[in-house]
Amino acid sequence: QVQLVESGGGLVQAGGSLRLSCAASESTFSSNSMGWYRQAPGKQRELVAEIQRFGTTNYANFVKGRFTISRDNAKKTVSLQMNSLTPDDTAVYYCHLDRFGIDYWGQGTLVTVSS
Repeated sequence: QVQLVESGGGLVQAGGSLRLSCAASESTFSSNSMGWYRQAPGKQRELVAEIQRFGTTNYANFVKGRFTISRDNAKKTVSLQMNSLTPDDTAVYYCHLDRFGIDYWGQGTLVTVSS
């Protein structure tokens, strides 16, 4: 059972930046993908960004050019640098890891962007 712990959420003004980090309890080297999802109030959880084992990335259209995902297998972490934040980015952000076809989720970290 892999444990994922997110950090870095908080309150920021529109146009500001935040960096989310997710630490895994076990080696992430064999993980197929790691990434970030978000869920805003009253909405379904949606993919924000993901990074594959050897570095291929995939971003949702609404964050392209603003967010950057990175992964450090040695440190067992995945991070999300979020720039040019808007109130529409307000949501709970969840770390995700896919290992051998099994999905693991963090508990979520709240990001609130004020106008």
